[in-house]
Amino acid sequence: MRTHSRRALLGAGLAAAGSGLLPACAIGRTGSGPHSGMDGMNGMAPSTAPDGRPPSGYVSPHGPEVAEAERRRGAGPLRRFALTAGISRFDLGGRTVETWAYGDELPGKIMRVDAGDRIALTLTNHLPQSTTLHWHGLTVRNDMDGVPGVTQRSIRPGGTFDYHFAVTTPGTHWVHPHSGLQLDRGLYAPLIVDDPREALSYDKEWIVLLDDWVDGVDGSTPEDVLKQLHGGVDRGPMSHGETEMGHPRSGGRAARGAVVPSDGPSRILKGARSRLLGHDAGDVDHPYHLVNGRTSRDPRTFRAKPGDRIRIRFINAGSETAYRVALGDHRMTVTHTDGLPVEHAETDALLIGMAERYDVLVTAGDGVFPLTVLAEGKGRSALGLLRTGGGEAPGPSARPRSLYGRIMTADRLSAAESVRSLARRPDRTIEMTLTGTMEKYDWAINGSPYTPSQRYPVEAGERVRIIFRNHTRMWHPMHLHGHTFTLPDGGPRKDTTMLLPGRRVDVDFHADNPGLWMVHCHNIYHSESGMMTIIGYRKKHRQ
Repeated sequence: MRTHSRRALLGAGLAAAGSGLLPACAIGRTGSGPHSGMDGMNGMAPSTAPDGRPPSGYVSPHGPEVAEAERRRGAGPLRRFALTAGISRFDLGGRTVETWAYGDELPGKIMRVDAGDRIALTLTNHLPQSTTLHWHGLTVRNDMDGVPGVTQRSIRPGGTFDYHFAVTTPGTHWVHPHSGLQLDRGLYAPLIVDDPREALSYDKEWIVLLDDWVDGVDGSTPEDVLKQLHGGVDRGPMSHGETEMGHPRSGGRAARGAVVPSDGPSRILKGARSRLLGHDAGDVDHPYHLVNGRTSRDPRTFRAKPGDRIRIRFINAGSETAYRVALGDHRMTVTHTDGLPVEHAETDALLIGMAERYDVLVTAGDGVFPLTVLAEGKGRSALGLLRTGGGEAPGPSARPRSLYGRIMTADRLSAAESVRSLARRPDRTIEMTLTGTMEKYDWAINGSPYTPSQRYPVEAGERVRIIFRNHTRMWHPMHLHGHTFTLPDGGPRKDTTMLLPGRRVDVDFHADNPGLWMVHCHNIYHSESGMMTIIGYRKKHRQ
């Protein structure tokens, strides 16, 4: 029997345990369906006004259509939160760094609500540059999505912003900025939305955030890393231009296009290879990898009793690393991915791309066991411990056999019946070909780097199919804001999918959340180099 709905949280688990684990490029077109293409035309390129301004005829994030969609979500109990983004110092386990974080905890303090609640959160910005907050995995109202220059004005240093919306998406989610490279610091926190109809039974729950870390190590910053990837050239941020909805860009240290020295050592990673990722595993050598803010030299410890049934919620908050995860001498039963239920499937290990989440159930054995987290293909690792009895703890080099057994990826899962989409021909098809090379670091969608004025049109009520084609030699975790999509052949519903080199994946979603929504690679260095775009809902014409 489950012993809690809110109490087995990060803080509660830590207090109880003393040292607990926080517990060639295609042109974008629309077609294929009774309403194929924009205004019924095939082969249309994404909409962009000639002068670069956003085109007219699209639903505004602050428009009445958005307000009406929010009204239909209902008005449940109000849950109030406050976050302060500021500069903090953390001991990662033998290494102290200064970074940006939400308060004095790494990861940030858990937020927990029930499906049907309303969230009211005030974000205060004590950072030296502007920021926002994105609610990853939630189908929020569009003006609360936290994309600067698209859905809201950035929160300037010293400013605040009030986020207020209804929550209808149960599951394991998280929050992070959507401004520049801020995610590759300590600005992230878990967000758990409990389902009042939850069918799972378990004794304990742990929340496990995985992260790759470079900020503050020997003078490195994420911005320095991006300059190195760009050959020492400062191209400026892709998420917004020199100005952002009327506000000047802050935090820059050089003119756009200038060749500048890096303040830290080289973090370029060469020769990272993974069969599971289709060859190239990544380009950034993060010196540390963390489980709930700790390195493998001083790992977090989960405590339980032998026989306890444990729900583990894994969140990959990393910026450039996929993780292979296994719990020594235990098999895992996968129950959810990206917060949504799947048909239960047993596995030895998981492969988790950036921004993906997996929930699993395990039955605790007797002893002390390594939760080993391999930075896939990169030669580094992180560690957590499960302790249910006496014995010497495994060291950082522990490699349980289960790491090399059955490895679960989303394409091997099926959606649970409760969230399964009915088979239906799409009303609209959007092709998004991923382009770019490591040599030029010119990542883009359909050969066009991100511009906020770009739109791929959809209309409310449509079944929309996105055809992702990867024409690059790297893998990309592609994320859609404000919606969940279904993977092919009865696959799971998700908001992020891993796309390997040379592969195609078709995903379908229901256009039921009006506004302007980002589609982007969740490798933060790829997205900030241009692999982002926007899907926009067209305004309905009055009869």
